[in-house]
Amino acid sequence: MDQPHTTTPASAAPRRGRWPWRAPRAAAAPVAATERYGFGYLAAESVYLDSACQTLRPEPVVDALDAYYLDYNACGGRVKYAWGRQVDEKVEATRDAVLATLGLPKRSYATSFTLNTTYGLNLLLQQLPAGRYRRVITTHTEHNSVFLATMAFARREGVERLLLERDDAGALVYRDEDLTDALVVVSAMNNVDGAPTLGLPELVAAVRRRGGTTVVDAAQAMAHALPLVRGLRADAVCFSAHKVYGASLGVVAASHELLGSLEVSFLGGGMVANVTESGFTLLPELHTRLEAGLQPWAEIIALGAALAWLGGVEAATGEAHEARERRLAAWLHDGLAELPRMRLLGERGSSLLSIIPERVDGHRLAGFLSKAEIMVRSGYFCTHHWLQEREGYDPLVRFSLGAHTTQDDVDRTLDVVGKLLRGL
Repeated sequence: MDQPHTTTPASAAPRRGRWPWRAPRAAAAPVAATERYGFGYLAAESVYLDSACQTLRPEPVVDALDAYYLDYNACGGRVKYAWGRQVDEKVEATRDAVLATLGLPKRSYATSFTLNTTYGLNLLLQQLPAGRYRRVITTHTEHNSVFLATMAFARREGVERLLLERDDAGALVYRDEDLTDALVVVSAMNNVDGAPTLGLPELVAAVRRRGGTTVVDAAQAMAHALPLVRGLRADAVCFSAHKVYGASLGVVAASHELLGSLEVSFLGGGMVANVTESGFTLLPELHTRLEAGLQPWAEIIALGAALAWLGGVEAATGEAHEARERRLAAWLHDGLAELPRMRLLGERGSSLLSIIPERVDGHRLAGFLSKAEIMVRSGYFCTHHWLQEREGYDPLVRFSLGAHTTQDDVDRTLDVVGKLLRGL
């Protein structure tokens, strides 16, 4: 006789962090917990060296996404029932965690969420007060997110766009008078060789004295060089959660003064307190100036989990993640520097290193590495003006480390790259 059909009670079903709908992963070689803390799901043979594009997500981040969708999948900022209140509490906690991580006071800064860094930069620049700035200033070595947004701003406003050079130490070269009533948009750390922008606090202070505004692209610095931007009182700091171990999300930490000055033209629900036939009243909460429509609640909550996890790495492993990255990056740099038939870009200890291979196309080399399960980026890394137009380089290959990277990953990479380059 057929057995009666039964349903497993919800309380007994595997939930957060167990991903019961996934096929079991094939057994992999054991990895010490301190080596891949938070990345126990990652197969030992997978070498992912593209953290500059997006970091892998540690298990607590995946658990936070899982919990939202399974346990309290509701709208934030709109409802009065318990699920919605839980969303609001966690979203507010993430806003506070961003400011705390950046060392910015809540009394004068607010956290807004967008699609990514590029989207956040464009939202800001396209809604700044018309006629407010004499010129826009950036550098030759910027990511396209900054480079193109400043180009569009200069064209729309009909103002000069000034591209700064760097001295031999990497500091920006500028005249104080150029900063008068200027919009300055620069990165804290570039995404080709990981070079920091030196003297950022001095630049921010000089721009403020001259009546200008500073917007900092911290997309790379947040995960790999936080001291560059922590406590930096720029008018706005933009970064991407997916480059700092969170889900795909953009973040803007901006001063109340800057947010309040925006001529808001990108409008929607979640921004307004009242709407009439021909007008509207904006909400008093300044973070809403950049948050039209329904927000990615799960991704925002996951960022809070990412920042909490990142803050606990040293206590759990005995080594700060930045120190660990520097140690492994130095080993990678030294190994690559010994190899023939390529040029190395990047300082010893930088979490980002790029090479220019001499006898093989960069894309082809990345393809060869992929066959050995080593994942690297090839091309111009969204810095076409700098690498392609200005330097005239052929496609490069970039190695970028993350909190999941192990000594075995670096050793395998050096072994495979060495065999490939020596065989050319």
